Amino acid sequence: MSHKVEILSVGTELLLGSIANTDAQMLSQGLSALGLNVYWHTVVGDNPQRAREAVAIAKQRADIIITTGGLGPTCDDLTKNVLAEAFGKKLYRDEDSVRRLEEFAKKRGRKLTENNYQQAMLPEGCTVLVNDWGSAPGCAFEAEGVHVIMLPGPPSECRPMFQYRAVPYLQQFSEGVIASHTLKLFGIGESAMEAQLREQMNAMANPTLAPYAKEGECELRVTAKAATQEEAQALLLPTVDKLKEHFGPLVYGVDVPSLEFVLEGLLKERGRTLGTAESCTGGLMAKRLTDLSGASQVFKGGIVSYTNEVKHNVLGVPQELLDQYGAVSAPVAEAMAEGARRVLGCDIGLSSTGVAGPDKDDRGNEVGTMFIGIATYEGTYVRPLHITLRPVRERLRTITAHHAFDLARRYLTGLDYEAGMPQ
Repeated sequence: MSHKVEILSVGTELLLGSIANTDAQMLSQGLSALGLNVYWHTVVGDNPQRAREAVAIAKQRADIIITTGGLGPTCDDLTKNVLAEAFGKKLYRDEDSVRRLEEFAKKRGRKLTENNYQQAMLPEGCTVLVNDWGSAPGCAFEAEGVHVIMLPGPPSECRPMFQYRAVPYLQQFSEGVIASHTLKLFGIGESAMEAQLREQMNAMANPTLAPYAKEGECELRVTAKAATQEEAQALLLPTVDKLKEHFGPLVYGVDVPSLEFVLEGLLKERGRTLGTAESCTGGLMAKRLTDLSGASQVFKGGIVSYTNEVKHNVLGVPQELLDQYGAVSAPVAEAMAEGARRVLGCDIGLSSTGVAGPDKDDRGNEVGTMFIGIATYEGTYVRPLHITLRPVRERLRTITAHHAFDLARRYLTGLDYEAGMPQ
């Protein structure tokens, strides 16, 4: 039997955008690994009538409903009440849950108030999902041909509750496995990528291929469904290999989180160090690298040379270059990269200089005019950029940093700096 899953997230804070709905993302990923198809994501606020309407719709179209949130002690925690009402179940006081609540409070030196005990009120006939990571227990029951699983909302509780409590319950419905690999590409737009693959995507059934646009880069996700993980991989890997061959140097990794993650790994493998000299990116390259654990092994440091005085006095950019060409120029980007390598004592120097907007610079350079430099033992290279799509400062900085990391990746892997890039 093919199951249809709906994830129902309860919480006004989700609707307001005060917090991101990371629970739903995590659940979808976990359910896919079980071979269960998620058909709908629904978010509803802390309103009893709207929650009833959402549950009424869900029980008509899904045979597995997983809820997150609304299990706490306050008046707006209404998930159990609404679901019990929708399926004609009474709530009872679960004494084991009461005992665990009291132990939980005692360990933390807290005194339970009467409303705290509401968390121990559960639908009759349910399987209690013990919460060892918080106070509110979850539960699961079957009624009217629908399986309902209720999980707490805080991600620090929802994730382990799903993994260690819900997954064992859900394994009875598993229909094999759904596996996927994601290729990360830089240097091609989503529309151009999709145009090259349209015929292939339309012809594919299992595995399937889906393109995604990310900020300044693209993803290709290959997904297969099979009885076992081994069979799914046998379907996936030939397609992954063909795509890597087709796109060549534009593919910077498979199942990797980011371009800087790949760069850090290459630096460690090659025993090289890197430093940055940033103007238009304002320290973004350094930030992204230092966000990675262990980056201190390969990243020497960064200089934010936002003014010409710092470019000249700290990085040693010749004043005549600044006067003749201006800060936003290939010669200055080259000198900045060389200065970073010299001042920071690193193997590779990366630089960025450009116009992030919102206005042209004093020499008439348009917003999106950028120059990225890389200095190595073998010499220096500059990639000029003219980024015209949606010229917003943050986006321009992100794309410019991508380009700098791409140059370093290509250098470390022996690739041509511009192979496959649009001319």
